Amino acid sequence: MNNESYVRKAIEVARRSRENGNHPFGAILVGSDGEVLLEAENAVPSQSDCTMHAETRLVSMASRAYSREQLRGCTLYSSAEPCAMCAGAIYWSGIGRVVYGLAESSLLALTGSDPENPTLDLPCREVFAHGQREIEVLGPLLEEEASDVHVGFWNSPD
Repeated sequence: MNNESYVRKAIEVARRSRENGNHPFGAILVGSDGEVLLEAENAVPSQSDCTMHAETRLVSMASRAYSREQLRGCTLYSSAEPCAMCAGAIYWSGIGRVVYGLAESSLLALTGSDPENPTLDLPCREVFAHGQREIEVLGPLLEEEASDVHVGFWNSPD
């Protein structure tokens, strides 16, 4: 599989998250051999916990299942660019690479001032740039496909 295929898989997880009554975000972890190791949906509404973003849930599971050395060779694929909170979790986990679909700035254009997603306009690259280790970032990829799962979910932008 290639990067686009894995991003599409993360978008499928986001679609399932929405179908399960949560925010439309999904993430998968892919090992250095190309195997999908883990996947996580957003669970903010269902868990009543603002930290239950797809990426933070995935990082939590990955940190318990794999060593930092193993995670260094993994790629986290996300349906949307990791927010500042998620980028911090990714950084601390040791995951070495991030690939995402929808850019944070594009997400902000979709969600507007919806109180369910007070988007931070802070690219994950900028968060990672302030760390002591390098994390490779690729994205946005397939933005139109990645935005489709959000259509009709958020309040209209202001």
